[in-house]
Amino acid sequence: MVPIDLRSDTVTQPTPAMRQAMAGAEVGDDVYGEDPTVKKLERQVAALLGKERALFVPSGTMANQIALMLHTRRGDEVVIGEGTHCAEYESGAAAALSGVQLAVAGTGGLFDVPELDAKIRPSAYWLPRTSLLVVENTHNRGGGRVFPLDQLRAVTAHARARGLAVHLDGARLWNAAAASGVRLDEFAATADTVSICFSKGLGAPVGSALVGPSDLLEHALRLRRMLGGSMRQCGVLAAAALFAIDHHRARLTDDHEHAQLLARGLCNVRGARVDPRGVETNIVNIELDGPSAERVIARAKELGVLIGSIAPRFLRAVTHLDVSRDAATRAAAALAAAITDCHAT
Repeated sequence: MVPIDLRSDTVTQPTPAMRQAMAGAEVGDDVYGEDPTVKKLERQVAALLGKERALFVPSGTMANQIALMLHTRRGDEVVIGEGTHCAEYESGAAAALSGVQLAVAGTGGLFDVPELDAKIRPSAYWLPRTSLLVVENTHNRGGGRVFPLDQLRAVTAHARARGLAVHLDGARLWNAAAASGVRLDEFAATADTVSICFSKGLGAPVGSALVGPSDLLEHALRLRRMLGGSMRQCGVLAAAALFAIDHHRARLTDDHEHAQLLARGLCNVRGARVDPRGVETNIVNIELDGPSAERVIARAKELGVLIGSIAPRFLRAVTHLDVSRDAATRAAAALAAAITDCHAT
């Protein structure tokens, strides 16, 4: 039996229709600006987010790192939420590539104006210059939490008033929009640049985009080249992203419902703490009381479920295109059994 894979929404397989779109894509050399499918994707994403221009890049990490390079100078400080992707999952690239240090505001990924203000340095030549705010929406390590629009507007307006640029890490902004009913361009309007991913909730195999003003994106094009992100006939990848935007956005609420199924199936299991009210999108964080995440992961695999961890006693389950309602129900039962088995020994 094929295991139910809840490790991430990046594990999806292209659907047959998506593969067909990829096979039939019109392509050209994108380094020369000649790939028509890439151009179409970039125009569509820029329009959806209400920005002047978009740049197709291989990964969300590259999109975020280009944004850091655009908005900072070496020695600067960047304010982030706790557990933000550019601090946790990008291999120290902020320090290695941009030479910046990171200051954490708030807890759980979200923060308010006073918490932000406390992290902005006063102007003095012996202190780092606080030059950028990065907000992640939805917040991965925070359990797929949506940064509410009113709060997002408040903190980003304060950041700008204090002279900071704003980058929105919107890898799962599709999920935030689906869960909240807020339009993508409303979220994007709070930031100077936005990264958005096609290979997570939308189920495309590869790719992200960085969007923003034309002048910054012209510089981003050069930085993409510098980082090795220029691709040639990558319309085959852009076609998958276009297909996903057109066909997979409406079903994101299914993933959110399936995450709720998982949470409700685990909330009364001895040895686990899950609050379904805190599951806002497609990520479920499960705190373990007793057994280690490593043991539960191994037992769950034996029972046909693949799951990841974000800490020694925290599991993370992510629903996605390849997890049906029935699979979510079966996964909840198997995870409950795995936790129970490990808690009893």
